[in-house]
Amino acid sequence: MGADCLFCRIVAGEIPATIVKETATTLAFRDIGPKAPVHVLVIPKEHYADVATLGQGDPGLAGEVLATAAAVAEDEGLTGDGFRVMFNTGPYGGQEVFHVHAHLLGGAPLGPMLARDLV
Repeated sequence: MGADCLFCRIVAGEIPATIVKETATTLAFRDIGPKAPVHVLVIPKEHYADVATLGQGDPGLAGEVLATAAAVAEDEGLTGDGFRVMFNTGPYGGQEVFHVHAHLLGGAPLGPMLARDLV
């Protein structure tokens, strides 16, 4: 764990978060700047910079992150109308905290995948 990593510090209990689910290997907590009625971040407790690094380094743990996201979606009542799970990777992908995290979004229609055409 990095002393300067925000999410590692949340895992260590140094920074408070509104935790909605915790397993032996993952942590899910509410985003402090929600973009939907339900916006939960799901992270592995072990530090990986991004989803590509996690997927290559520990595919089983990547699956546990997705399983936790699915469990939170069910707990939050999102499975009927649907939800989105999104990983931002790198600067072009919009990643702001370089500890892999899945955004679980739902509770209202989410609109298009991207706000504008990029081509």
